[in-house]
Amino acid sequence: MDPRLRQALARAEEVARQLAEPATAADTAKLKSLGREHARLVPMVRAAESLARLERELAGAQEMASSGDPEMMALANEELDRLTTDIEPIRAEIQELLVPPDPLEDRDVILEIRAGTGGDEAGLFAGELLRMYTRFSERRGLKVEPIEVHAGSVGGIREAIVAIRGTGAYGWMRRESGVHRVQRVPSTETQGRIHTSAATVAAMPEAEEIDVRIDANDLKIDVFRSSGPGGQSVNTTDSAVRITHLPSGLVVQQQDQKSQLQNKMKAMDVLRARLLDRMIAEQEASRSAERRSMVGTGDRSAKIRTYNFPQSRVTDHRINLSVHNLADVMDGKLDDLVNALRLAARQENSDG
Repeated sequence: MDPRLRQALARAEEVARQLAEPATAADTAKLKSLGREHARLVPMVRAAESLARLERELAGAQEMASSGDPEMMALANEELDRLTTDIEPIRAEIQELLVPPDPLEDRDVILEIRAGTGGDEAGLFAGELLRMYTRFSERRGLKVEPIEVHAGSVGGIREAIVAIRGTGAYGWMRRESGVHRVQRVPSTETQGRIHTSAATVAAMPEAEEIDVRIDANDLKIDVFRSSGPGGQSVNTTDSAVRITHLPSGLVVQQQDQKSQLQNKMKAMDVLRARLLDRMIAEQEASRSAERRSMVGTGDRSAKIRTYNFPQSRVTDHRINLSVHNLADVMDGKLDDLVNALRLAARQENSDG
């Protein structure tokens, strides 16, 4: 057995043992960390069990093949062919699973979508992107929690911040950051001309306090009355919160929750995610300068994808991939694009 696989299986047993301990249940941070690691190791354990079973069957077939009985040898040779064919993809899967994962892959995601150039049409497109990512997340068993949503003037959204929670959330969403461009005839266009609009997406791993330590002295916190549609607290209490991180200049505002404390907690979650995302972007920028690839970077200014409605085509410009099922993509069926991006990133990392 591959020593790395033996080590991984031993770690899986240790993680399962720790998860069963009463002390772990009382430690939320440890429980969450072990839970993520357990979810990552389970596929490896299952693949190893399948491989062990097939290898036992293979040994039995090899013994039959050397029995000297012509009929038994013929049956054994058929089994040998089948088992050899079945074993190879499992061995390949295990080798892939043994590649050290990005420790952030299993994090929850803070997803920010903003309307860009294009006026009302950009807001409508931003709203469609939010629906697309919501549907994609739901298909993968991930939970979407709104944090802050600002509606557009004619529908759609000006800005939306949501949390996407579940195993592998950041791994699925991390390469969606950048400028998304749409080409289509707006409903308000009377002469049938195609317009180009854009929206920006930022997918950030949710930060834990151990990742980003924030000094309270570096924060300026303002409270004010909420505005816009909402519950009884809107326009009646100073429940909205604006937090300015003085060293970085980052500003986070939250007003969708009922109490000032809830808004402050949500705003701090977003601030930590933005600070961690900035750290990751700086690391990726230095790597990109060396390898000249943008598949794994967090460059917000880069046009990453075009959604061409007249031709029902979606093109990802980083890997020069086009798919011709735009309606399915907008309904959250992003698998072809996301899997191609993950493969390209994996190949880039192995080459780097």
